[in-house]
Amino acid sequence: MNYRALCTDIDGTLLNSHRELSERTIQAIQKLDKQIPVILASSRMPAAMRHLQQQLGILHHPLICFNGGYVLDYSDGSDTPAIVDTIQIPAQLCAAIVAMAQNTAIHVSLYANDDWHAPRMDEWTEKEQRVTKVKARIADLPPILDSWHVAGTGAHKVMCMGPEDEIFEMAAQLEAQYADQIHIYRSKSTYLEIAPKAISKASALERVLTQHYSLDLSQVVAFGDNYNDIEMLRAAGLGIAVGNAREEVKAAADEVTLKSVEDGVAVAIEKYFL
Repeated sequence: MNYRALCTDIDGTLLNSHRELSERTIQAIQKLDKQIPVILASSRMPAAMRHLQQQLGILHHPLICFNGGYVLDYSDGSDTPAIVDTIQIPAQLCAAIVAMAQNTAIHVSLYANDDWHAPRMDEWTEKEQRVTKVKARIADLPPILDSWHVAGTGAHKVMCMGPEDEIFEMAAQLEAQYADQIHIYRSKSTYLEIAPKAISKASALERVLTQHYSLDLSQVVAFGDNYNDIEMLRAAGLGIAVGNAREEVKAAADEVTLKSVEDGVAVAIEKYFL
């Protein structure tokens, strides 16, 4: 099969043990035919992905942010992208999630467009800033939620971080009450990421490929490691799980490459594209 596009998750898939791009990964992607779109698909916000695009030399390529809830097109070369798609969690539901975390040790952050709203500078905010290289906007959340309610908008992602037992309990409560409205995804034992039910990396990737490149999913190689990558790996022409992926992800993939810390994505790119 002559694959003509590449899409990859970031954390746990593309980055090394320092949460950075390795030199081998950078070189492999920079050696690709310039006609091949390289699309990053992540739960991250745009600002936490643009510096990676810059390192890879793909600043004009699309971004799939917030697991498909916010899709951006940078093809005109400017820093102000065209919005391909935007799907948010309504303000009222965001407020219910924030209220659920009251009287617990859980930190709740709200993400909308390219803004990260955190209620305080604590260990969770500091950790995320180090990992994503993005600064949070520290502010009380209720006024933000009120303004979203008036504007009829909401969050592209809600992230809850806290003790494992409280995160587990909150996930169970959200599943029981709102499973028909939101995706509830435990990216780590202490992290809970919440997104609109209507979105996925797979649907966002299909839209980008068909609208902007006249390609279909059978022509793309996709990489991932976690539950939110399964649908994308199944839909792709070639779905590849990294060696450190969850077993369910490996089972959904067509192939398993080396671990992310062993440059598994670069190894597969060299095998299929170079």
